[in-house]
Amino acid sequence: MNSRQPIPVVVLAGFLGSGKTTVLNHLLAGRGGTRIGVVVNDFGSIEVDAMAVAGQVGDSMVSLGGGCLCCAVDGSELDAYLEKLSAPVHRIDVIVIEASGLAEPQEMVRMLMASENPAVRYGGMVEVVDAAEFDATRARHPETDRHLAVADLVVLNKTDRVDARERARLETLLASLCAPGTPVVAADHGRIDPELLFDRRPWTETRGQLSFEDLFAQADGHDHCTHAHAAYESTEFTSEQAMSPRRLMDFLDRRPAGLYRIKGFVWFGVPGHEECHEVHAVGRFLRFAPRPWGRGEARRTQLVLIGSGTDGPALLRELEHCREEAPREVPPESMWGVLRYVARPRPEEEPEPGPGEPGEAP
Repeated sequence: MNSRQPIPVVVLAGFLGSGKTTVLNHLLAGRGGTRIGVVVNDFGSIEVDAMAVAGQVGDSMVSLGGGCLCCAVDGSELDAYLEKLSAPVHRIDVIVIEASGLAEPQEMVRMLMASENPAVRYGGMVEVVDAAEFDATRARHPETDRHLAVADLVVLNKTDRVDARERARLETLLASLCAPGTPVVAADHGRIDPELLFDRRPWTETRGQLSFEDLFAQADGHDHCTHAHAAYESTEFTSEQAMSPRRLMDFLDRRPAGLYRIKGFVWFGVPGHEECHEVHAVGRFLRFAPRPWGRGEARRTQLVLIGSGTDGPALLRELEHCREEAPREVPPESMWGVLRYVARPRPEEEPEPGPGEPGEAP
């Protein structure tokens, strides 16, 4: 089996005019060393969105003109494009699908989840909405409510076009339309921090990049407060002690709505589950990816939590409560909550379970 971690595929959705292409261009401009593969799904024969971003991604651009990507019922067309982008020669770190404004996000997510390409994995769905036109868009497209209900992260774009009272009303309305706990990120001109969706550069503990970097460093003298990341806070947690799977999952299940992004590595140390568990969360989306510890790699937990309006010291106290003093005494079934969020290997890749190991998570 390929030891390379699957590439996350992020779906960028939203109705026509919401600002998806502007968000995508902003992500590309702030990508740093991250190699981003882009699938642009235009509706119609003139691929305006493809032309808008083509100069930034070069050979990693794939365009699906002439219709809606979600119309490929069996997902084979999407699989073909994902196979191209996920080829090792491209060294892609993340793939972003900019969906047509008429796409059905649920179908797109379904196709990604059903993809037979082991080199990719679903990385969450981001729904972009236009603050100035939201009520009119919702009246014109009643399916808006359904799209918001399946989103992992909502970007309330064009907030510069509404006043503070209207913005507060929209944020309250969106919170009622989304699933409980779905974060709503306010933005103007599509400026959101790339770190909310993916790592700006591949990082490891040896590179010391678990800190929240200055993602949009500009010319000397530029006001730092105008940077996109100025609206977010980063909290870092490190523990040399193993973590309790049950207490950590309880923390993740209760994470506040303002906590947009979680990334890092977790050490549980539970018998039969002593690997390093990479964790990735965007909004409500959560995924664990077990991997062997590297030679000489310290067994420890390192997490970065990025959000807005969050209480950093309170988050740290909760995580400290998740430490486990005697991991070797923790029963293996305590890992079932974690295993629910681990992508299962395909039958031909799955090893035979050893004695006492659970066959699968419930």
